Amino acid sequence: MSPSFNVVELATTYANKSAQDILKLAFAEFGDDLWISFSGAEDVVLVDMAWKLNKNVKVFSLDTGRLHPETYRFIEQVREHYKIDIEVVSPDYTKLEPFVKEKGLFSFYKDGHGECCGIRKIEPLRRKLSGVTAWATGQRRDQSPGTRSAVAVLEIDTAFSTPERTLYKFNPLAQMTSEEIWGYIRMLELPYNSLHERGFISIGCEPCTRPVLPNQHEREGRWWWEEATQKECGLHAGNIISKSKA
Repeated sequence: MSPSFNVVELATTYANKSAQDILKLAFAEFGDDLWISFSGAEDVVLVDMAWKLNKNVKVFSLDTGRLHPETYRFIEQVREHYKIDIEVVSPDYTKLEPFVKEKGLFSFYKDGHGECCGIRKIEPLRRKLSGVTAWATGQRRDQSPGTRSAVAVLEIDTAFSTPERTLYKFNPLAQMTSEEIWGYIRMLELPYNSLHERGFISIGCEPCTRPVLPNQHEREGRWWWEEATQKECGLHAGNIISKSKA
C-alpha cells in the first residue's frame, strides 16, 4: 500500500467512478492481498469484474450450513466457469453444536436471527478476515435503503479491524442498481443462482429467505418476521452503525 493511500480522500474521489475503476484502485494498492467476498447471489458481477483485472483473484464464500442446494451448486458453477479457487469458510463446530443442542435449528423465529448469524456468519468471517489486509464486497445502496443507503465505495472496516491491524473494505458495486447488475449478468451471460428464476432476489440461508411479491423490496424476503431496520446479519452492520453515529 502506498504512503499516499488516504481512505477519506480516495472514497470521495472514487465516489462516482465505475466499479471497475474502484477495483483497479484496490488491486493497485493491495494486489493479491485483496480478497473478494462471494455470497452466491449477484456477487458474480463483482467476481467477473475482479477476475478480468486479475486472473489470480482470491475469492471466499461463507457456508453457514443452511444454504439452499441451488446456492451450493451455483458456487461450484462459478468456480468452474472462471477456473478459480473459492475458499469456503464454515462455522466453528465447537460453537455451533452447543448452540443447536440448546436452542434447536429454528430458534431465530422466536428470539431473532442475531445469535444464529453470529455463530454461522460473523465468527467465520472474523476468523477469515483476521489474516486479510483488504477485501471487496458486493454491497449496494439499493439493496436495503434503511440500512445500506450510505454505503461508501471505500472505507476502513471498523467492525473487523483490530488495534494491531487496519482492514480496508471496498464496495465497488455500491452505486449500481439491481437493474444495472442484472443488465450486466444478462449481457455477458454470466452464471447466476437458479433461485432468482423463482422470485428470490436477496438470497441468504434457506430458513430465512423467501421469494418476494411484485413491487416488494428485495429485503422483504429476508428475516420477514423482524422489524425492517434489523434486517442485517452483522457482516456489514458494524460499518453501518459507525456511520449512523458519525
